[in-house]
Amino acid sequence: MDALKQGADALFILLGGIMVLAMHAGFAFLELGTVRQKNQVNALVKILVDFSVSTVVYFLVGYGVAYGSGFLVGAETLVQKNGYELVKFFFLLTFAAAIPAIISGGIAERARFWPQLLATAVIVGFVYPFFEGIAWNQHFGVQAWIKQLTGAEFHDFAGSVVVHAVGGWIALSAVLLLGPRANRYRKDGAMSAHPPSNIPFLALGSWILIVGWFGFNVMSAQTLDKISGLVAVNSLMAMVGGTLAALVAGKNDPGFVHNGPLAGLVAVCAGSDLMHPLGALVVGAVAGLLFVGMFTLTQNRWKIDDVLGVWPLHGLCGAWGGIAAGIFGLQSLGGLGGVSFAGQLLGTAMGVGWALLGGLVVYGTLKAAIGLRLSQEEEYEGADLSIHRIRATPERESSW
Repeated sequence: MDALKQGADALFILLGGIMVLAMHAGFAFLELGTVRQKNQVNALVKILVDFSVSTVVYFLVGYGVAYGSGFLVGAETLVQKNGYELVKFFFLLTFAAAIPAIISGGIAERARFWPQLLATAVIVGFVYPFFEGIAWNQHFGVQAWIKQLTGAEFHDFAGSVVVHAVGGWIALSAVLLLGPRANRYRKDGAMSAHPPSNIPFLALGSWILIVGWFGFNVMSAQTLDKISGLVAVNSLMAMVGGTLAALVAGKNDPGFVHNGPLAGLVAVCAGSDLMHPLGALVVGAVAGLLFVGMFTLTQNRWKIDDVLGVWPLHGLCGAWGGIAAGIFGLQSLGGLGGVSFAGQLLGTAMGVGWALLGGLVVYGTLKAAIGLRLSQEEEYEGADLSIHRIRATPERESSW
């Protein structure tokens, strides 16, 4: 029976890893559909190569930083207990690799390729797993300190803060250091509109992410005996809440409609195992409103050229999710309890602060040392031709 349980747990978390791996196709198509046609190939290549770099670095360094164990031992040792530790690594890697995938959408259309890969290596090797170890592996006694101070540890079941807020706030640092795309904001105050290039691909990316997210959230239980139908239903309710709120606030704009469910899912990750489904619906709806409002504000008034709106979507909605777990997770609001508002606020602030610091150091250093941005000519030509020497539809350019 023990061997059967170990095998079932290994299969359970492996299936979760595969579902979250599929989400990276969602990141790719969401970016492809949003950027201009001359940058579509670059969007696809970045996500795949970033994932590959993340895998190597997290295997060799990052997993050890977060959990204190590594894989530089014999294969006989690795396959003990049906290789559960290995598939757990696979599952958690897909979370870690989401960080550069998030950043990719913010810096799209003007970032150089190789400096971004270097940033990915540092972020996935140290910046992300350092906070991951604090939140999910009791490193440095921080969780014990938060519990002593507020009455409960910082709770982030599936990564509203650990993954999404950290990724979104690192992305904000990169976006600010890069500056806006050429001619996006003119000296006379006018703005050049860069509408999504392909709404069907954007929608496809959103749907792939939505489906994979149920692996992201539900399989965060990590063992079969801890699986919770509450997590699944709360994820569903937050998703539809975000969709409907974004539909209304975004005035039927398809870009907002297809990012609304993602905002809701980002926000519900932290407390999806604690909230009542009606609480999750409210959390998702607030996240949808937050995304639409802050995307519009950052793009139009603050003139922050965050191409996919990853700071509002992941950074702000992730932070809201961390805090919301301390509100709607309370028994007085229908939740299961075991959390405190102060503890959630403190843990969220720590994650945001670490991400901002890490992003500024990593991208600031790269900008000073080797540069982050394509040249003006390369940006005008587009990342597809400048970096990859081919466009998404080369047959249109062939001459007869």
